[in-house]
Amino acid sequence: MALSPELYGTPASRLDSFVAQWLQPNREWKEEVLDAVRTVEQFLRAETFEGEGGLDQEVQVLKVVKVGSFGNGTVLRSSAEVELVVFLSCFRSFQQEARHHHTVLRMIRKKLWTCQDLLDLGLEVLGVSQGVPDDLAFIIHTRWTSEPVTVTIVPAYRALGPSVPSSQLHPEVYVRLIKASGYPGHFSPSFCELQRNFVKHRPTKLKSFLRLVKHWYLQSARNIEVTVEQWGYPDLILIMNPHETISDIKKKIRRRQGSSGLQRLSFQQPSGERQLLTGDNSLADFGIFSDTRISLLETIGSEIQVFVKNPGGGSHAYAIDPKSFILNLKQQIEDRQGILQNQQQLEFEGQILQDWLAFGSYGIEDNDTLTLSKKNVRKVPFVRI
Repeated sequence: MALSPELYGTPASRLDSFVAQWLQPNREWKEEVLDAVRTVEQFLRAETFEGEGGLDQEVQVLKVVKVGSFGNGTVLRSSAEVELVVFLSCFRSFQQEARHHHTVLRMIRKKLWTCQDLLDLGLEVLGVSQGVPDDLAFIIHTRWTSEPVTVTIVPAYRALGPSVPSSQLHPEVYVRLIKASGYPGHFSPSFCELQRNFVKHRPTKLKSFLRLVKHWYLQSARNIEVTVEQWGYPDLILIMNPHETISDIKKKIRRRQGSSGLQRLSFQQPSGERQLLTGDNSLADFGIFSDTRISLLETIGSEIQVFVKNPGGGSHAYAIDPKSFILNLKQQIEDRQGILQNQQQLEFEGQILQDWLAFGSYGIEDNDTLTLSKKNVRKVPFVRI
């Protein structure tokens, strides 16, 4: 489904109204969803889970925390997905949480079927979902409208203790986290209260902005105009979807104008660096969602591509033979930018390149970047005789 035209056609001065009209949930719907979720929270707090799979003790829930959109106050209308982090008594370290994570998920899943209140809400267990970390997902339904609500449960170690510090964390928490050597993000739920509070207590304007970003992210990207520049040829304009692959772009170029060499596509990043656009990646993978300009270079046979950073900012791509002289590239630069050869100074990895040496002698390889600067050429004064 295409992104709703209301957002693209809405001026900045009316974005608050757009959020209130289209994105912000009404109070009755939100309360009905939370009423169903409270049944889950009550079940978790009241239940004692029998130890199994290496847990030789009864497991109790110390605290249940709503996180995600419902926790921080940025939920979208009709997005009935609630995330719960459950702090458990059996976890006394990050290592224990990692060791028994799946055991606890199995214990909770087994106990869900013993709760009559959840069965009355039409409990449907979806199972363990792979993620970082893995979680238990299931569906219940609201009492009055029977709308499905997806609930995910993530067990976690209570690293912050009984109360969340309002100031900086004690360094020991970070030391324990580093020593645990977990997969990046696996222990993130242990810090969920900090993450939630960071957004929850921010102004409404920020929450509205987050809703807009979520709304945009959930839509299919609209088509954009891609202008293909090639030195010596007229610009080629393509209409592309950001999620089409770079290979798709190359096929369209080949159909439109033909091609005898190897196509090299690149684009200019805001930082000034030139980014190579490669095969199975898409424009979206490079963060391109709006009209853009990209460069096409064709290399033939043994030619390679090099990028040259210009004195005034930006860069260009050139095709060169590794066995050719540096002077050959300077001739291309003069033809393209009008900078005379004797005014050019090229550097690679801090070394000034000499005109009559070959690229290969400097170890220059495909897609390397050279830096161009202008020499101060002294004029010889005219002497009248």
